[in-house]
Amino acid sequence: QVQLVESGGGVVQPGESLKLSCVASGFSFENEPMRWYRQAPGEERRLVAHISSKSSAITYHLPSVKGRFTISRDNSKNMVFLQMDNLRPDDTAIYYCYALAFNTYGQGTQVTVSS
Repeated sequence: QVQLVESGGGVVQPGESLKLSCVASGFSFENEPMRWYRQAPGEERRLVAHISSKSSAITYHLPSVKGRFTISRDNSKNMVFLQMDNLRPDDTAIYYCYALAFNTYGQGTQVTVSS
């Protein structure tokens, strides 16, 4: 059974940082690409970042977060991360970890950026 559990969300002020974590279980994690999505109130869920399997050689970041957010993974711990720096109010959303091969999301973690 594929399971994804996110953590690390919270309430921060503009310009601050957060690091989201996602623990995966139920599949061979190192062999699968992983993603982070986000969904703001009243908007569709959209892709924020992607990382390829194993060597993490291929990454993608949504243009509006490029240079501020960084996706990474630790295959020894079955974890994927999203380091978010210089946060802005328009980054406020629920952030979801996603296993591409299984079309499975975690339960999400709320990120709120407000002064």
